[in-house]
Amino acid sequence: MKYAVDLHIHSALSPCADKDMTPNNIVNMAVLKGLDAIAVTDHNSAANLQAISICAQKCGLVFIPGMEVETSEEIHIVCLMPDLERMSRFSNTVRQAMPGIENRPDIFGRQLIMDENDNIVGEEPMILLTAAQITADDVVRLARELDGIAIPAHADRSSYSIISNLGFVPEEFGIRYLEISRDCDESMFRSMHPELDSYQLVRSSDAHYLGDILERESMLELDELSPQAVIHRLACR
Repeated sequence: MKYAVDLHIHSALSPCADKDMTPNNIVNMAVLKGLDAIAVTDHNSAANLQAISICAQKCGLVFIPGMEVETSEEIHIVCLMPDLERMSRFSNTVRQAMPGIENRPDIFGRQLIMDENDNIVGEEPMILLTAAQITADDVVRLARELDGIAIPAHADRSSYSIISNLGFVPEEFGIRYLEISRDCDESMFRSMHPELDSYQLVRSSDAHYLGDILERESMLELDELSPQAVIHRLACR
């Protein structure tokens, strides 16, 4: 059966995201748009995932814990985990690799930590919008060790993508899928990059605003609808 997904959404924890990207707003908008499953993938942090998971459960929306890691090569990689416990372990490793630079909310934006009622319960003091001292190879390996998946983000873009920064996808990564942006012309992208013909593409919104969350336009064929099933599908050709 085919299910509608959006696997790259930012909450108000990401300094570049709108303050209206609260747990309940994200979940309710996803439901309104007819999505079956979402992943919230803030920059280098998982601090809002518990709250969003609670909101999603109340609405019957399948929620996949995620994170958008910026590697030492300045490549953005969407990492998805089957549960919050394994995402917590993944997040601890990424946090230890962060440079620890203090955030400047007046320049970069606030990094809001929220509960399941959309109350602000804290702010992340460390700037999240920067590269962690962890390589793309290590991110892919760690995600796999935790039964998760790593997907190079917005491969069609001219910055912070594996194609723009490396020029190719290392075969040793064992990656099956690449993410393309919500407005990417897939046919044109394919024609420009015939070397990527062996890779499957998944479209995500990279939403920083509620209105940008996908509707029923990115579909995955799954035997069942669960975080594990989504991850398994993305690990297979």
